[in-house]
Amino acid sequence: GRGGGRAMESAGKGSYVLANLAEVVERVLGFLPTKALLRAACVCRLWRECARRTLRTRQRIAWVSALEPGPAENHALVRALARELEKVHVLPQTVLYIADAETFSGHEECHEQKKARKRNSKETALALEKLLPKRCQVLGLVTPGIVVTPMGSSSNQPQEIEEGEAGFALLFPKIDGVKIHTFHFSKDVKNRIFDESKFAEAGLKNNPDLRVVLLFGYNSWKTGATRFLHQIVNPLNEKSIILAGGQVESFTSLTSENSHAQPGDACGVVGLAFSGPQIQSATVLLDQDVADERTAEAAMQRLKAANIPEHNTIGFMFACVGRGYRHYKTKRNMEADAFRKFFPSVPLFGFFGHGEIGCDRIVTGNFVLRECNDIKDDLLHGYTTVMTLIHLGSTK
Repeated sequence: GRGGGRAMESAGKGSYVLANLAEVVERVLGFLPTKALLRAACVCRLWRECARRTLRTRQRIAWVSALEPGPAENHALVRALARELEKVHVLPQTVLYIADAETFSGHEECHEQKKARKRNSKETALALEKLLPKRCQVLGLVTPGIVVTPMGSSSNQPQEIEEGEAGFALLFPKIDGVKIHTFHFSKDVKNRIFDESKFAEAGLKNNPDLRVVLLFGYNSWKTGATRFLHQIVNPLNEKSIILAGGQVESFTSLTSENSHAQPGDACGVVGLAFSGPQIQSATVLLDQDVADERTAEAAMQRLKAANIPEHNTIGFMFACVGRGYRHYKTKRNMEADAFRKFFPSVPLFGFFGHGEIGCDRIVTGNFVLRECNDIKDDLLHGYTTVMTLIHLGSTK
């Protein structure tokens, strides 16, 4: 009987400690993934406070990658997200997901099935959004090909996936000193002139902390789409801002505005704006002449010369569908490999799309590598790749 008594006594001590000693509780809760942590927060006030403090320290970006096709009824990204969100250690505040157009929307064989395909991609988008926290802002894009770093480590080899099922979701937690917000401008059929007051509303004007704007045009083949894109891009073309992005097939989610519907014939621009004094960023353009390993690596060397800190940094690659292995004469994964060689621990994400937005530029304080020229066309390209680094400040 005495052993049992001792066990009871130490259990009593254990529960006393877990009910009263914040440091111990915090230490224990620190091992929990976010979903379990939020459940633990319901136990008592002390645990709630400890859970809140623990969450506040989790400011590293997390991501979920989907690289293998799954059963036909749902996209691989939906399954990966359902599985991985149980394990992640961040509470997502902003999510950017990108999936491949072909399998995300189901195959489109003939004209009659167009309606079915539309419904299908909406269902997939809703399934993804359902998995994410209610108050989180989500931007979802669908593109012809995907660039993704497999989960597990930021030094995993990034993959260029030009055919087949793939996708990723970048999960941005609340980060001290960084504000990320989504925006959407759609072309008003009646108005040829774009109302620039919308820029200020979207935080893209009179915002001295604005550092990076990722822009994605959709329905770019529509009449007037390029002109509209110029109306958005030109006013943002300033020394202190990095602009990068490309033309996507469509956007499927934009929950901050709670609007899924876009008129089928509209064209426009969606994006993410990153503001905060500690953000540093650099971007380079690999133009059509970059067609072998040597020239691709020379471009990465330019990016490396920007001296952007590499911890808490993500890489983006926006490439033309005409590039990839066809462009490099059957050598696959060339640009992602070149990136990994110079940035061994920065995860890389992006897509193959229908046109690219960007140029060579660096924003670290006042240091500018090379400004975009004054020629208006300079930000919009075809058959190029835009490589961008975004550093979100030093984490504790």
